[in-house]
Amino acid sequence: MVSRHLASSLFLCFLCFEISVSSLRLPGLDQDAKATHGSVLRLNRGGSSVKFDPTRVTQLSWSPRAFLYKGFLSEEECDHLIVLAKDKLEKSMVADNDSGKSIMSDIRTSSGMFLNKAQDEIVAGIEARIAAWTFLPVENGESMQILHYENGQKYEPHFDYFHDKANQVMGGHRIATVLMYLSDVEKGGETIFPNAEAKLLQPKDESWSECAHKGYAVKPQKGDALLFFSLHLDASTDTKSLHGSCPVIEGEKWSATKWIHVSDFEKPFKQVDNGECVDENENCPRWAKVGECDKNPLYMVGGEGVRGSCMKSCNVCTS
Repeated sequence: MVSRHLASSLFLCFLCFEISVSSLRLPGLDQDAKATHGSVLRLNRGGSSVKFDPTRVTQLSWSPRAFLYKGFLSEEECDHLIVLAKDKLEKSMVADNDSGKSIMSDIRTSSGMFLNKAQDEIVAGIEARIAAWTFLPVENGESMQILHYENGQKYEPHFDYFHDKANQVMGGHRIATVLMYLSDVEKGGETIFPNAEAKLLQPKDESWSECAHKGYAVKPQKGDALLFFSLHLDASTDTKSLHGSCPVIEGEKWSATKWIHVSDFEKPFKQVDNGECVDENENCPRWAKVGECDKNPLYMVGGEGVRGSCMKSCNVCTS
């Protein structure tokens, strides 16, 4: 059920992303299943096996689309990521809305650093698990960023999608964000969605910070992961995805962020050109017959300077 909601109709390329369910274990069938507190999906990708437990995922909001995975990371994985980053932290930057360049700003006062992709076996395993959970290919993700917030530090509400064109050259827009909490926070440090439709329905007591009362909020708990989408299913930007990190009041906060793009982040996003009228995927004719030209226009047809992958089958060009 979870994968049905998470699989954005934008990504027909998921069909080419070789993930197959090799086993579905139910509680009580074996010790491994019991250890994960529910049904475990074991997915095969590239000859390796990736496990994740969909019963640990809770839908938080549909506007924006946001989901919480309890215990996504183990204690050891959290500690390992902190150790990798601890002596390499620098002042966090933000992207300038006009130029796209990284600049310092008072709206973001944390420190952070980027790991290398698949930097070691543990990092590679986490990245594979993210891909399995989100149904978004590993290659669409940026390098993981580790962030540290000390007392009073924050990140004011912002969008993860870009306002400039420069940052969309590699991989296009950011479609989704996976935010992993690497530590507990005594007070404050919540992730807040000021525009979320569910913000008025969430009960809060004195354990929440004043900042958290201004929107739908998620408390950082070590090992949990928050997934939210910055684009709608039609690839338009979702203003409800506005989010921020409330100031830390007591303790400190460690987190890891994986931003995921519409396309391969290592390759320039396809731009419209005057080339031949061709399909770039052998499945295009079949997809067009079942209406995907209308359901998934950005991938199939293209738009806003982006070349579609199935323009011939969608009859938007002539050969």
